[in-house]
Order: sequence, then C-alpha cells, then structure tokens
Amino acid sequence: MTMNYWLLKSEPDQFGYHHLTSAPKKRTIWDGVRNYQARNILRDQVKVGDLAYFYHSSCKIPGIAGICRVTKVGLIDPSSLDPESPYYDPKSSLDNPRWITIEVEAIRALSRVIPLKELHQHEALQNMVLLNRSRLSVQPVSQTEWDYIEEQIIAADR
Repeated sequence: MTMNYWLLKSEPDQFGYHHLTSAPKKRTIWDGVRNYQARNILRDQVKVGDLAYFYHSSCKIPGIAGICRVTKVGLIDPSSLDPESPYYDPKSSLDNPRWITIEVEAIRALSRVIPLKELHQHEALQNMVLLNRSRLSVQPVSQTEWDYIEEQIIAADR
C-alpha cells in the first residue's frame, strides 16, 4: 500500500501541535472540518498510516509545526452531532453523517515552526497546494514535496 502525505491546518490558539502532544496517547480526532472538498479528502483519500504536516494557520507566523500520523479513518465527526459545538450541523446524524473525520497521533514537533514565507522561497515547492490554494484545511503533499521539506529544510535544523 502506498503512503500518502498531507498537510492539516489548525489555528494554534484553538488547537496547536502542543495540544496534540499533550492529548492522551498523543492522539486526537481532527474535528470541525466544514468544507466539502476537505471532507471528501478525509473520507475518500486519507488512509491509516499516512503522514501529515501539522500546520499552524491564522496566526502571526503561519507554518509547519510538527508531524503526525493517521491512526483511524472514517469516523463520524462528533462535533457535528453536538448542539453545544460551534461545528454542530443539524442535518448530520449517526444514521446519515455529513461530516467525516480522522484520528491523528503526534510523531514529532519540529525544532521551529517552518514559516509559510520560507516555504515560498523554495522553487522546488512552487506547485505545493499550500502555496497556491492555501484556504483548504486538508491538503495533499506530494512525495517529492515531502522529501524536499524533510531533507532540505527540516534536516538543516537538526
């Protein structure tokens, strides 16, 4: 089975990488996604074992903060069923869920957040979805892009 690579966005004041590393077993569900394209990626393409960059968005310095692994897929997003949640969707139910999510576990925090501005400086990343359509909260990362970031940016910080 081929591994896929992803970038998952979260606002660090709501749920940052440090929250994931503090969660029981360093795992949590990736709830609250309310974009159909992102939902479809979570539902149809993300697989157990896939790796993802945990990206801090909507903050002073947006960027990649850590790496996580997908541990479960095809989960009903419980926030869609909770009337107290800001992500509640009255059209979603256990019998007919509208919103599907995944569970992820922390693998490692990076020694520093790799800023979006820095990613833009690398010609090898010019086609990366993040650099061209940055609003999507769940994005594919190609094997080539993943390897480049790991070998040319992250490894340089070690």
